[in-house]
Amino acid sequence: MDRFATLTFERQAAAPVDALWQAWTSPTARAIWAPPAPGVTVEFLEADSQVGGREVSICRAPGHPDIRAECIWLHLETDRRSVGTEVLSSDGAALSAALVTADFETRGDGSHITVTVQLSPLAQDMAEGYRQGFAAGLENLAGVAARTMVLRRVIDAPRDVVWGAWVNAETLPQWWGPEGFSCRTDRIDLRSGGEWVFDMIGPDGTVYPNHHHYIEVREQARLSYTLLAGENGPKHADAWATFEESGGATVVTLGMVFNTAAEFAAAKGFGAQELGMQTLGKLARFVGDR
Repeated sequence: MDRFATLTFERQAAAPVDALWQAWTSPTARAIWAPPAPGVTVEFLEADSQVGGREVSICRAPGHPDIRAECIWLHLETDRRSVGTEVLSSDGAALSAALVTADFETRGDGSHITVTVQLSPLAQDMAEGYRQGFAAGLENLAGVAARTMVLRRVIDAPRDVVWGAWVNAETLPQWWGPEGFSCRTDRIDLRSGGEWVFDMIGPDGTVYPNHHHYIEVREQARLSYTLLAGENGPKHADAWATFEESGGATVVTLGMVFNTAAEFAAAKGFGAQELGMQTLGKLARFVGDR
């Protein structure tokens, strides 16, 4: 059994580097691309994408023992580099420990990721499994990144104020939506497992039914939800928002993975990115940042 191995994986993505980064680090996106093959499932028990944060998942493949992965994020340099540890185990027995470094860069019309795995097998030769798993995972990652939309704005207001404006049932409908749009709420419950059923009403009076189903609401850190076309309608995207302190201001990042490349292209075509930035602009004005 080899006691140590250094493995390198590379993948080009037809996506901006911020989309590739978000697809790599966001728990919502990771849950989409993590299963390496059809029939394999990955269940995330914990997911905290910040320095020192822990991620715990269970990989289940028919006919094979479950594999538990425990990861710690050691370094996160937005859009450039992540470093973390990963320990794999099965039935309580450790299989391997690894240091995983991912480097990101803009390359050509898209972006590029290079993953270096410094692997120490503890129970068996794990190198071939890592080669297969990371090759399949990065292929999936590139596909998810290509249909990921990222919006980011620095808001000159404390994080607790920005967070409070987002998760308050009275204030969220007051600023949500692009310029000239208003919201008409049917019901709203802004907590993990809650929902917001509402209509967005355009400047010309057109009604756009919406349904947000909240998967996780983590205090002053992030929230994730699914976007449905009307109450219990077809799902458009899996979305998340993160809130980071930065010198008294707040960096808000809103990410969305659309169901298909066609839906992503359609959204981009009608100006979803510009409209989304208008929404974040309304949030900024609402909390006093002009």
